[in-house]
Amino acid sequence: MDLATIIGLIGAFGIVAFAMVAGGDIMLFVNVPALLIVVVGSFFTVLIKFGLGQFLGAAKVAGKAFKTKLDTPEALIEEVVELADVARKGGLLSLEGKEVNNDFLAGGIQLLVDGHDPDVVRTLLGKDLKQAVERHDWGKKVFEALGDVAPAMGTIGTLIGLVAMLANMSDPKTIGPSMAVALLTTLYGAMIATMFALPIADKLNLRSTEEGRIKSLITDALLAIQSGQNPRVIESMLKTYLPTGARESPSEDE
Repeated sequence: MDLATIIGLIGAFGIVAFAMVAGGDIMLFVNVPALLIVVVGSFFTVLIKFGLGQFLGAAKVAGKAFKTKLDTPEALIEEVVELADVARKGGLLSLEGKEVNNDFLAGGIQLLVDGHDPDVVRTLLGKDLKQAVERHDWGKKVFEALGDVAPAMGTIGTLIGLVAMLANMSDPKTIGPSMAVALLTTLYGAMIATMFALPIADKLNLRSTEEGRIKSLITDALLAIQSGQNPRVIESMLKTYLPTGARESPSEDE
């Protein structure tokens, strides 16, 4: 689990809930018509902007904001160097059946074992990377759209509440509920955008960047193995993907 996402969401909504409780009864801030206008209305409005598959797929992609399943570059470099040692000693066919944890790496190894040309390997791996980036990009766009639409729906709810209030000024009993809808829709819209939709969109953008870097590292590694480069040279090359402070001199060849 991504603790930053979990702690951030719980902390943001928790501090707002605390402020509501401290100011009186929290049920004062619960209004069903306001929730329907902002929450349900926002989702339907966002649905207009995208295809049904893209809209529903965004929920699955959003799961990546709460998970950290990506391999670390350091672990991948170590694994790839071991594979390069095996291939250098026994040829590419010796990689067949090797157990690796990363599916993208496993698929690339199979391409090498099957004897595909480097251009074919690069093209196929590049398409896989492009499709992964596109999935993240569409998920990010859906949540960015939700972040844009929710405050606007809050404004619409505010106008509805004000119209209802002004139309019934002669009946004091209707003024309170109408004003509650007017104010709470603005609150709900701001909360959804600021505390949920836009942060999730930013986290998906981060996940896309991380996954793209990992898959680019693996692609470079596989092509280097296929060309028969020295494992230590491969290690040194791949460490350019690491932050400067995390790079160490490759070990001496025995």
